[in-house]
Amino acid sequence: MFTNDTLSGKTILITGGGSGLGLAMAKHYASHGAKVAICGRNEAKLQTAIQEIGHEAVYEVCDVRDHEAVGQLFARLQSRIGIINGLVNNAAGNFLSAAEDLSPNAFGAVIDIVLKGSFNCTQHFGKALIAAKKSGTVINIVTTYTETGSAFVLPSACAKAGVYAMTNSLAMEWATYGIRLNAIAPGPFPTEGAWTRLLPDKSIEEKYLKRIPAGRYGKHEELANLAIYLMSDMSDYITGECITIDGGERLQAGQFNMFANMLPREQLRGFFQLMKPKKD
Repeated sequence: MFTNDTLSGKTILITGGGSGLGLAMAKHYASHGAKVAICGRNEAKLQTAIQEIGHEAVYEVCDVRDHEAVGQLFARLQSRIGIINGLVNNAAGNFLSAAEDLSPNAFGAVIDIVLKGSFNCTQHFGKALIAAKKSGTVINIVTTYTETGSAFVLPSACAKAGVYAMTNSLAMEWATYGIRLNAIAPGPFPTEGAWTRLLPDKSIEEKYLKRIPAGRYGKHEELANLAIYLMSDMSDYITGECITIDGGERLQAGQFNMFANMLPREQLRGFFQLMKPKKD
């Protein structure tokens, strides 16, 4: 459904764009007509990513936790490629830990990157567009447990919930300026960074896969296609939305959904027959 000029006229910044899903979105944006910039803290990784993206993409080294540095980032990018009218807040941090074992620094590190970093970038993005009287689009990458929370990832759950609240708040507040904000909640999309921290054991990964009704993990291009749509003019009437893309994993919250992938269907039917009350 997309052409090589679907995003023509868009100048998009992807934070954390040097690897993983950020890089996948950057490559797809560039190949569909957008001017693309990526930022992150690791310059070597950014330099490698730029070679993959092509299409005259640019990078800037920046720590999104630093509000002043983010302001300087937007000023440099504007002088290089023009005003940024598309922003993807993708930079994140996460790890598994029991809440009682968390140090204040560990909790704060995730909050600073995910929540404060997203605010820093979004505020500078919005202020520049408002001053220039131009419209724009923000996509915030959240998670499937944004609304429900999740055990063992408390800092991430808190931070992503804040980003989700920011999405809805600013979708209302900035609609008058023609600035749209939406969120994407990805389920399991294998990336080297996330997988080594969250699913380092093969046996755990196999059990995790069984939780997904679709029976597979997501493909990076599937998420990138959704990100193209939400950034494009085709979705101009969509704002304040959070779209989940997870192969149905979030539906496991249902009390008896565990049965769906427990046994082959015919064997499961037999199991259900055993559970029926016997007639007198």
